[in-house]
Amino acid sequence: MKKPLHSLALVAALSLFACCTLAQQPAYQVDDAWAQVPDGDWGGSTSWVAPDGQGHVVVMVRAAPYFRVFERDGTFVRAWGETPQFRNAHSILFDSEGFMWATDPGNHVVYKFNPMGEVVMTLGQFGEAGDNSSTTLFNQPNHVAIGPDGDIYVSDGYGNARIVQFAPDGRFIRIIGGTQGAAEGELQLPHGIALDSQGRLLVNDSDNKRISVFDQSGNFLEAWPFPSRGGLVVGADDTVYVSDVNAGAVNIMRNGELIDTITVDIRPHGLSVDSDGSIYVADAMARQVLKITRR
Repeated sequence: MKKPLHSLALVAALSLFACCTLAQQPAYQVDDAWAQVPDGDWGGSTSWVAPDGQGHVVVMVRAAPYFRVFERDGTFVRAWGETPQFRNAHSILFDSEGFMWATDPGNHVVYKFNPMGEVVMTLGQFGEAGDNSSTTLFNQPNHVAIGPDGDIYVSDGYGNARIVQFAPDGRFIRIIGGTQGAAEGELQLPHGIALDSQGRLLVNDSDNKRISVFDQSGNFLEAWPFPSRGGLVVGADDTVYVSDVNAGAVNIMRNGELIDTITVDIRPHGLSVDSDGSIYVADAMARQVLKITRR
């Protein structure tokens, strides 16, 4: 039996509606209730978040205990860091050997913690600020990257305008940038740093609303026009993730070309990407951590 034309038209319309609805589904799922916080209270601002490489995710909080450890499903594991060590707990990063690097702009230092939570290296001098030419002092360092050879790159950005490179044992190597401004090679509040597989150094040049790209000798290569007042991560496939607190977004790109944008209803400050592809963002203003996964 032939179906009436109006029935066929209805079926076609419904099919088109279903296709359009599916096409409009967000590509990412945002979970704003991921972390199962004891008593439901962080006790302080959630500044940063980072996977530890062992299947756990650590949230840095601007109140002791400074480090809260969770399973990937958000189950609370433990907290540590009770000693009043930080004036402004800002960012954390785990290197390939399991050491955790933490920045404290308030005290002008960078700490390296071993897996037992002990400080095994301090860069900078506690409570002492230096200028853009200093080889031993920072002025409010805010982020760290570790190269494949163990070299340490410190984003010295709230007070200065540079990246400082050190050998694995803490010996000074060079200053990258160091001139405040908007010209090529100049930086205006660097706020994040990472290296890609080509050895390029990517810097969140946040007040210039761009990512400045240098080689490892400190030579300026190019700039990518993306807002960058937040975190910066380079994935194993050289996918670059950049958060921006003012845009309320995480931009995803490859080789300077935008491939996706995730908008969020927070100010995404701390940013990390786990080996399973999950994206974590921390908002220090709302005291919140989001887990973002692809649908």
